[in-house]
Amino acid sequence: MNIAVFASPTSWHYRDLLRAAGAAHQLTPVAYEQLMATVGSAGAELRSGDALLNGFDAALVRSMPPAALEPIIFRMNALARLEAAGVPVINPPRAVEAAIDKYLTTALLAGAGLLVPRTFACQTVDDALAAFDRLGGDAVVKPVYGAEGRGLVRLTDRVLAVRAFTSLARFGSLIYLQQFVPHAGRDFRLLVVGDEVWGMQRTNHDDWRSNISCGGTGGPLDVTPELASAARRAAAAVGASVAGVDLLPGEDGQLYALEVNASPGWRALSAVAQVDVAACVLNHVADYVEERTAIRGD
Repeated sequence: MNIAVFASPTSWHYRDLLRAAGAAHQLTPVAYEQLMATVGSAGAELRSGDALLNGFDAALVRSMPPAALEPIIFRMNALARLEAAGVPVINPPRAVEAAIDKYLTTALLAGAGLLVPRTFACQTVDDALAAFDRLGGDAVVKPVYGAEGRGLVRLTDRVLAVRAFTSLARFGSLIYLQQFVPHAGRDFRLLVVGDEVWGMQRTNHDDWRSNISCGGTGGPLDVTPELASAARRAAAAVGASVAGVDLLPGEDGQLYALEVNASPGWRALSAVAQVDVAACVLNHVADYVEERTAIRGD
């Protein structure tokens, strides 16, 4: 099977996929920056460098690099048109778009009946301060677009909150605040691939953020039916069949759904759970293409 992989050819995850593919699949790395679309009476084409993406059996979205608004919108629309042209895209563009937007993800998780921290999305400093007060003067400010714990700030001082909100407003950024959920310095990262769910516990006693990139360490996790169900529901809420789901056990005994990543990493989890995630992802892509082919009756 010929699979276009939206990833840097030098990334660890692309190399891991290449290893797992062996002789069974042909992988081609695709650069978002080189995407070029052609639309006309002769039809529509999407290229990246010398690669004609319309000719692939499937496309696997492994990353979505930051860019200005117009290129991001074009990339999402290009993925959607590629899917409309008959090339299965995993994850689908709508899932990728939903997952990279923390506000939309949180709204979809809540709509699916999952417990989420109390959240405010504001455009003015006054509204953000009012939200900060309603959260009891203890809030986590997050970039709406971001991952791996980057840019997260916990605010417990109103003066510092004013400075932070003013700075965000000055740059035209959305001010996104969530309730700080007291916890024991650990959270759960669940990885969903089709119907399969694996997990690891991330622990950090030196920082309230448990992300591996922030100094957290990964350890084994007993993926109970409750955790597996929550992970599947979270992935389904954004429409992703491959997803990283962050769940936080609060000191209040409740399980909070924090985020869904539609292009999740698995380097640490693969080692902890002792599973060949790359092989599972490629098997899922093959199964997805087979199901789509059967539905179309090709």
